[in-house]
Amino acid sequence: MGGINHYLKYERTYIVLMLFAFLLIENSINATTIIMEWVENGVTTPAWVAFALEYTSGIAIAMLFPLVLWFEKRFPLDWQVFKHNILWHIPASLVFSLFHIALMAAMRAPLFRMNGITYGLDEFSWELLFEYRQDAWTYIFILLIINIYRFILSRLRGEASLVDSGENEGAEIADRLLIRKLGKEFIIRVDDIEWMEASGNYVNLYIRNHIYPLRSTLSSLVAKLEMRGFRRVHRSFAVNLDCVASITPLDSGDASITLANGREIPLSRRYREEFRQQL
Repeated sequence: MGGINHYLKYERTYIVLMLFAFLLIENSINATTIIMEWVENGVTTPAWVAFALEYTSGIAIAMLFPLVLWFEKRFPLDWQVFKHNILWHIPASLVFSLFHIALMAAMRAPLFRMNGITYGLDEFSWELLFEYRQDAWTYIFILLIINIYRFILSRLRGEASLVDSGENEGAEIADRLLIRKLGKEFIIRVDDIEWMEASGNYVNLYIRNHIYPLRSTLSSLVAKLEMRGFRRVHRSFAVNLDCVASITPLDSGDASITLANGREIPLSRRYREEFRQQL
């Protein structure tokens, strides 16, 4: 479990490294394939051109990846909303293609000009329809990778769901969390949650250096757990009042909450006064 927690702590760094490693390997393979085809067909184009074409394409995709990730979070392809949200991704793939072409052209034009080559889409016989077909598959591939990655990660770190106390029908208070992980289920107490963070369609629950995603919005979850001492402190964060060690005011009017485990959570001015009264 320590390995997965270490990975989650530096998840963004690992994702960036994996993305660039994948694009570097793929574009290098594609470039060498192009060169071999040129040699076979007697084309005298310098070899560096093939690498320039592929690497600029890879860099453009890397630049667009955060936008695709943001858009997928805004319109997730979960089964419950798949038919509705897939309609948004069709025009998004076209926008992705146009930006991809524009970024490649912006990088290639000065590079080719410095080497005495006039660059233009016509020089490489590119057609927008052909480019869109390639970019559409790239867009679909990115969506598949994002959802496969989330599925695997959820199985490795476990996924949480609330277990109602059952004492009163329709009660808003939950006593325990049911954690499903790698085919097993186990129970932990809600009071053990130290803080929460909104993450797309999930809320990440932090419990003794472990992270468990729960499918919910932060607002609805805090509303259910408010009677157990949980308070919203930021647009993306909520804390367990029993875990608060200190509050440090900031010059901006916001504040910083230090938990008993040493973790610092932002306290926005919107929730500051109410939080002080509740604490």
